[in-house]
Amino acid sequence: MSITYTNRKGVTYHLHQGTTKKGNPRYYFSKKKPEIALKTIPDGYEIHEIPNGQVFLRKIQPKLITDQEQAVIKKALNKQSHLDALVDIKKNTITIHTVDQNFGPLLKELSPFALKPGLQDVLNRSRTYTPVMRFTLVDEENRDFIVERFNFRGSIDDWMFLDGDDSLPRLAAKYIPHLGKESFYDLY
Repeated sequence: MSITYTNRKGVTYHLHQGTTKKGNPRYYFSKKKPEIALKTIPDGYEIHEIPNGQVFLRKIQPKLITDQEQAVIKKALNKQSHLDALVDIKKNTITIHTVDQNFGPLLKELSPFALKPGLQDVLNRSRTYTPVMRFTLVDEENRDFIVERFNFRGSIDDWMFLDGDDSLPRLAAKYIPHLGKESFYDLY
């Protein structure tokens, strides 16, 4: 029995082990079943899924973002009922990804029967997400963060600083309400 992981889209991946050019072990996930099944996740590694459903085996990272800080972001996002967003945490950064397309309201308007449970599941699994805002821990002692938004101006596609050296609850309350709205593009 191999190690498997089913991502948020319902796709099952199997853990494989290969070797690098130097002969070191290399781990990766594939939809194909491995010839030689790994029975356990290697010590020091964890399974990580990014918002668009890609699955990786990565070295266990130190936990720099607290559960309370994660809850602050999730609470602020839950207040935005119009928003479909996922959160990804890597090292000292909390990144918010929003859905690229949401066909649910359009289908509901076109046909009241279009959103049957099976169709809604298919739509949910096919969604893709784009990183739009991130909060980075810059002072571990005082728990101060900076906030950046992604700049979508063709020639600049990069993160743009908005505010910083402040508490996460204040930054989240000030900036998360702009996600999914036109006012997001007025943030500088």
